[in-house]
Amino acid sequence: MNIYVVFLLVLISGHCKAQTISKDDKLHFGAGALISATTYTIVYSTTKNKKKAFWYSLGASTFVGLAKEVYDSSKANNKFDGGEWGATTLGGLTASISINIFTGKNRNRKKTKMVLID
Repeated sequence: MNIYVVFLLVLISGHCKAQTISKDDKLHFGAGALISATTYTIVYSTTKNKKKAFWYSLGASTFVGLAKEVYDSSKANNKFDGGEWGATTLGGLTASISINIFTGKNRNRKKTKMVLID
């Protein structure tokens, strides 16, 4: 029984080439996050609407990732890479969710009044 447990742990914890993330995918993730954060900031500061800012920022990062992959696929010896598009979109989703969580929380805080006594 113990040998089966050890064998199962070796199979689960093994590291293979498919589990690595390429440098290019990390750059796509970062670019998607940067585009999404910038778009969210601009839209939210203009409209004060969290839902609109979330969807516009996610849409912007998705569109830019798609446009870049279409442009790359038009070059010689290149093809459309859905993984890079997914990394860009995932970066945008991560930034949009993170910013969405932390914006607009000031209305729930109690305001304290300061009284000066002479």
